[in-house]
Amino acid sequence: MIVIQKQLINSQIKSPQVFLIDHENNNRGLIDTREALQLAESVDLDLVVVSESKDAPVAKILNYGKLQYQKKKRQNQSARSTVKEVRFRPNVGVADYQLRIDQATQWLSKGDSVKFVIRLRGRENQYRGQAGDMLDRIVTDLSSVGKVQSLDKRSLIVQVNPA
Repeated sequence: MIVIQKQLINSQIKSPQVFLIDHENNNRGLIDTREALQLAESVDLDLVVVSESKDAPVAKILNYGKLQYQKKKRQNQSARSTVKEVRFRPNVGVADYQLRIDQATQWLSKGDSVKFVIRLRGRENQYRGQAGDMLDRIVTDLSSVGKVQSLDKRSLIVQVNPA
């Protein structure tokens, strides 16, 4: 659930005077609230209280709908922490291995966690030791961009978080 704080806009502002920042980011200083509202209406924008202070609130002329949209978008982005999964077989080629490591490096630099799983089928179970060595190789290759959250050689899974 995303909660957006209600800000005072336009006629909701009860203070007689405000410190005004206009739509071009120029500081207009202490201005009568009615005058600031007229200025905002003349450029088809809203007068929004940016911060409350004990003397007079700081108000800015801007598009309120756009401000709400950007706030919601920022909250969604900060809330998401995804885990990407990469699956390997024990006899993966060098080029394929390097491609997946590069991809994992990009994901880690973006802030996502990466989970590596090595799947063994049939006779491949005889080579569990090699699969464990591969996990160690993954950890050393990604040590510069991430830190290991969990390393489970029994189930052949390693989870790496951004550093």
